[in-house]
Amino acid sequence: MGCGTGSGSGPDDDLALLSPHLHRVIREAGGYGGGVFLLAPGEHVLRLSVVCGIPMDVAGPWSRVGLDVPVPLTRAVNERRLVWQESGRHDRRGPRVSVPLPYSYAVAHAPITTTDGTEAAEEECWGVLMVLWPGSHPSQLAPHEREPLEAGCRRLGPLLRDAARRGCPVRLPEEPTIIERPRTRMPEPEQALAATDFAERLPEGACALALDGRVAFVTERGAALLGVNGAELLGARLWEAVPWLADPSYEDRFRSAVISRQPTSFTARRATGHWLRFELHPGDRGVSLRLSPARAPAEEPPERRGEPPPAGPTRVGAIYQVMRLAVTLTEAAGVADVVRLVADQLLPAFDAQGLILCVTEGDRLRVVGHRGCPPEIANRLDGTPLTSRTSPTAAAMSEGVPTYYASPDEMRRRFPHIPDAQEEVAGPGRAKAASAAWAFLPLVTSGRVAGCAVIFYDRPHDFTAEERTLLTSLAGVVAQALERARLFDANQRLARRLQKDLLPRDLPSIPGLDVAARYLAATKGMEIGGDFYDVIELDGGAGATIGDVQGHNVTAAALMGQVRTAVHAAAGTAPSEVLTRTNRLLNDLDPGLFTSCLYVHLDLRRRIARLATAGHPPPLLRLPDGRISEVDVPPGPVLGVDPRADYPAVEIPLPPGAVLLLFTDGLIERPGIHLDDATAALADHFGRIAEQPERSMDELAETLLRSHQTGGRGDDIALLLLSPRG
Repeated sequence: MGCGTGSGSGPDDDLALLSPHLHRVIREAGGYGGGVFLLAPGEHVLRLSVVCGIPMDVAGPWSRVGLDVPVPLTRAVNERRLVWQESGRHDRRGPRVSVPLPYSYAVAHAPITTTDGTEAAEEECWGVLMVLWPGSHPSQLAPHEREPLEAGCRRLGPLLRDAARRGCPVRLPEEPTIIERPRTRMPEPEQALAATDFAERLPEGACALALDGRVAFVTERGAALLGVNGAELLGARLWEAVPWLADPSYEDRFRSAVISRQPTSFTARRATGHWLRFELHPGDRGVSLRLSPARAPAEEPPERRGEPPPAGPTRVGAIYQVMRLAVTLTEAAGVADVVRLVADQLLPAFDAQGLILCVTEGDRLRVVGHRGCPPEIANRLDGTPLTSRTSPTAAAMSEGVPTYYASPDEMRRRFPHIPDAQEEVAGPGRAKAASAAWAFLPLVTSGRVAGCAVIFYDRPHDFTAEERTLLTSLAGVVAQALERARLFDANQRLARRLQKDLLPRDLPSIPGLDVAARYLAATKGMEIGGDFYDVIELDGGAGATIGDVQGHNVTAAALMGQVRTAVHAAAGTAPSEVLTRTNRLLNDLDPGLFTSCLYVHLDLRRRIARLATAGHPPPLLRLPDGRISEVDVPPGPVLGVDPRADYPAVEIPLPPGAVLLLFTDGLIERPGIHLDDATAALADHFGRIAEQPERSMDELAETLLRSHQTGGRGDDIALLLLSPRG
């Protein structure tokens, strides 16, 4: 695991923690596959960490699921119970998982929880353990299947909890890790050769496919029946290597066998007119395929009487990816999210190599993202006038209809003035890596062209009618998502600028007091928060405040400024009075939001501090002798709820060299970790780094922030350090 396990420090160590338990649960419960979902730090989502028994393109929609999505997976977390999804029934209410697999299977989701052993303790949830069964499974989960699943959760929970408490939580991969079921037996080399000879002697053809459809083994007879060289088949997906198997229904039969774990068969006609029978027998590690000549069906479908359907991206996998893209784009926040999702899913679905997304700004094109092309090429396109007659992108936007060029010759016929028709995308001097086919898709929303998506290929590409239909439909979905994302980003910029302007630009220089502050916005893609801090110079001392306005929007940022102003106006009076006056103001304004706030009055002459709190986390105090403690401040209600609320204060000694740490909950909150444990961990870390006398207050603040700004933060972080000098 990451640190402290003694086995290493790489992602493989985290995988080694989860994989054995997943394998054991699947084996003992009699399932064929499953996965481990973990709660992402700082995010209200479940992320699939490891998965077994299903291919990546099927697991993809489950890789990231918000806890507010009402599906069986998230109900296991929210309701802290095992949730059984009956075979053949799919929950269609969630956004990303609302594109159900059209196959029969059964699945159980069990929450991975822990408690501290006391009766009053709340369960901490770390994620979900999932197990899949074939579609033939009975409609109910049997006790001998439930027990291994629950036992696996009881084993995993303490492991995840202990890792987090050591400060080394299991890291979540960017993409789920696919693991294979352990082999029950390993044949000797002589046995493997004998098995190959056995398969070669069969009158039928034999082929072994991995769970993702790639050919792992094929006999000479099998390759001959397929009409393809055996060496060309190995490592390729069957329906991609054999053109006449590109019909979506054939891939659908394969996926049905993999997901439902039920044997299936079909017949298909070769380009020569001969028919073959395909028998698929699924297992834990792949599918065994038996090929044999067959008679033509009694009634040949009309679409089979002509030529075989051309190969193209309309196979089931591509259609499924396109549907998934349309659904996942509804969750995209900013423009960067839209670019990433479109590139990640659209390019492989259409076997394309590159993408550029442009929007209109005034009378020019602006590139907002790209994938698969050199940055200098995107820079060349950026800023192109919309009236340009030398730009295929501008031309497509001007006409407002999708334009396709299957080869460089087609491009030259339309734009003969371009010296090299490949130059706009590929750039001069890049002939070997140049693009050879393009799709220019205007992004139309609300009756106007808002941008353009350019998809390009590194070889000539014939765009089929089905492919053009899919791309045109997707362009409309991308246009709406991009428009929402641009509005979101604009609001974010406005809110962040507002918050930046409302926070103090510089802290006052107060004789006898060292001060340092840090603010860190939530992870990119999250909305702005209302964390604030301030230091006010007073006669003989200073006033210091820190707080957090409920919500993550412009309203919260604006209210934060009003709270700071109110505290400034009341500063100099007793801490109880400062919070009482501020509370009355917020109740008069009635903003519909509440605010936590901590106010400290520092009397530098008497070496004391008086504190009052309105529902804010108590500060940490480190004394000069190294002792560190949480300041016990009498609790008061948050501001803006009760206009008659009182805020009792407490007085503590603050000798020279002591350090008072004020912070917002974004510094300590982590999914699955109790606040008391998180505060204790912060206190321990604060005590260790504050022991070094050579550290300045700024260095101490920076170290605290850096060590607690783990990825995926869902909240802002503010901290304030105060230390009287001798």
